[in-house]
Amino acid sequence: MAVFVDQQRPCRIMNISGSPADRRDVLALYAASEEPVDVFVGDWMSELNMPSRAYSVANGLGVGYEETFIEALEPALEDLARRKIKLAANGGTVATKELFEVVVQLVEKKGLDLCVAWVEGDLVMDKVEALKKEGTTFKHISTGEMLDDWEYKPLFAQCYLGGMGIAEAFRAGADLVICGRVADAAPIVGSAAWFHNCLLTFTGSRTDFDQLARSLIAGHLIECSTYVTGGNYTGFKGMDWKNLDNFGYPIAEIDATGDVVITKPEGTGGVVNVETCKEQLLYEIQGKWYLNSDVTAVIDAAHFEEIGKNRVRLSGITGRPPPRTTKVGLTAFGGYKAEVHWALIGLDIEEKVKMLEIQMKASFGVERLKKFTTFNLTTYGSVPANPTNMNAATVDLRLMVQARNEEDLSDENFARPAFDIIMASFPAATFHPDKRTATPMAYQEYFPTLIPQPAVLVHFSKPGMKSISIPPPEETIEHPEIQPSYETANAIPLEAFGPTVKAPLGYRVLARAGDKGSNCNVGFFVRDESEWPWLQSFFTTAKFIELMGDEYHGQKIDRMEFRGLWAVHFLVKDFLDRGVTANATYDVLGKFLAEFIRARSVDMPIQFLMKGKI
Repeated sequence: MAVFVDQQRPCRIMNISGSPADRRDVLALYAASEEPVDVFVGDWMSELNMPSRAYSVANGLGVGYEETFIEALEPALEDLARRKIKLAANGGTVATKELFEVVVQLVEKKGLDLCVAWVEGDLVMDKVEALKKEGTTFKHISTGEMLDDWEYKPLFAQCYLGGMGIAEAFRAGADLVICGRVADAAPIVGSAAWFHNCLLTFTGSRTDFDQLARSLIAGHLIECSTYVTGGNYTGFKGMDWKNLDNFGYPIAEIDATGDVVITKPEGTGGVVNVETCKEQLLYEIQGKWYLNSDVTAVIDAAHFEEIGKNRVRLSGITGRPPPRTTKVGLTAFGGYKAEVHWALIGLDIEEKVKMLEIQMKASFGVERLKKFTTFNLTTYGSVPANPTNMNAATVDLRLMVQARNEEDLSDENFARPAFDIIMASFPAATFHPDKRTATPMAYQEYFPTLIPQPAVLVHFSKPGMKSISIPPPEETIEHPEIQPSYETANAIPLEAFGPTVKAPLGYRVLARAGDKGSNCNVGFFVRDESEWPWLQSFFTTAKFIELMGDEYHGQKIDRMEFRGLWAVHFLVKDFLDRGVTANATYDVLGKFLAEFIRARSVDMPIQFLMKGKI
């Protein structure tokens, strides 16, 4: 029998995990509280653990699901049952059925009357192989490289699903829904669709695209847990620092029209304001079209309004049919990686680095160097003038190498040649004594591309409950491969904003950056509407490239504006060195670019600085 609820009030959906590295105690904490919640959602997956788990399963090296999800769920189960709160979780990674079986065992062991469901359809290696045999070609979303030209052999293929399976699982009576790889925001879409039955059922309509789009962006806003309640917030200095250890987790209130309010529990730390919502909306997007298996959200007219303390309403989102295709990530074994670190102190850092590089390369020798597919020597930090202590005068030199074979990075072939030169090197030469990072570690290559949306199956733990098959959406739309990109149509001469002084951009501009595959996006916005014409006129693509400095290597860059956010957005194609799993830099998640650009000195109008610094 289908399970429906009161559609007259908003559905309250709380996100309690934004990544496999999020707090594990939050689900149990809020399940035991009296906070009114209809559905808990959480994401224990990323483009880091998806390829690594796929590699582990393919090589028999461990479980394919995210074990931290079990750590979070187990102590919360009794309270979930007591309060009749539903849960939709992205935690199956590449072994959703196995995780489902573990959860069912936990429920039975505790003697709880809970129906567990799992969503199938995201593992598509067989489908990819079949399409290849039929002549289908696959192109890398970020680089345009063809799969046939990729030098690696795919081991695993996992695609992104929408929220339909979750909605139908709840509708059929499930209490806990375990997913492998639905899109990050899909649990919110599915939960709202179930709660407001009209949105996404086979007896109703799957074409209420405006409502679906609003719930999708509500999902985007809360999918990264505390990123919308004060985490990763460039205005963090203005928060109440008495509660930095108790950030509240976000709640999306979604009514039957798709009206969205973002909030957090009373008495918790952090903040929900227009700025935290703007930053999170700008996070990890690719342009004005936010694509999902259920709907395409058009977000360039997004607007936020504070309607109370820690309560922000979203408006301006419209919907279009979803694309016919969905993103699929192909995982391949890339090789092995290892790194060593040296400390450099004082004067002549550039010359010391050059000396060490010459000596290390000679120590490795030509034959060893040929076997390194990556040789990345990078200096982190700089020495200020007249440093007052040795820590301030010290920088980190990191050598990251990658190779196809583990033996090529053995102690004899990597760590020892890197360190054997110490007695003949620069003044005060010191390597880091902990050599664990010099031990070779397997890494994965990742190839994101597109396939037709697959059918979805939902399976249940209760005897007699039949599996549900959900077809792909019938009404779809084709989008151009490249999102709209443009310079401002309302440029004003910068002299019109009055006298300027050199100051860091971040004194008056907030920002957030994120990753999608090897792409990096960054959105900049101002607090005051009077500064918006300046930001529009100042932030041309040419100016952005100038501010990127040495980080610009000819990458393709898209630019667009969010007038309702007073924001300029840039998408830097193929910026992140093959994505998180293979990246040889510290910035594996694409977050550094925003803070780097904010630290750059620009000609800042004095009238803006007189209002204060962020």
